Amino acid sequence: MITYDTCETSIPAIDQKRLSEWINRVVVNNSFEIGEINYYFCSDNYLLEMNREHLNHDYFTDIITFDYTVSDIISGDLFISIDTVMDNAKEYGCDYFQELHRVMIHGVLHLMGIDDKTDEDQEIMTQKEDESLALLSNID
Repeated sequence: MITYDTCETSIPAIDQKRLSEWINRVVVNNSFEIGEINYYFCSDNYLLEMNREHLNHDYFTDIITFDYTVSDIISGDLFISIDTVMDNAKEYGCDYFQELHRVMIHGVLHLMGIDDKTDEDQEIMTQKEDESLALLSNID
């Protein structure tokens, strides 16, 4: 089950059914299954406070992922800063929704055990993000 909610912001104009189908396909294609994935779209300040409180990080970020995955059943809470996603889309010169989709699947890839701490890990993460985004274009 995949849910979408907000914290101190409004929900973006996304096709929740289409995105849920896409996320499920990505998960299944990687030999996992969906447990419970909860997306929370937040303001920068809300996510900054979470970053400080839960991770002892004092900086803005686009996503914080709380992983509750057990074995091959993917579950977690994904908090996404709409403000940072919008800023990043401008900085990277891409469409806002393209960047939002990238961040959304980035969190799911973390739940599947894909990391991005080293340069090599970042290359793998980017490749998996790109593969996942290509899959989205095939879903009506």
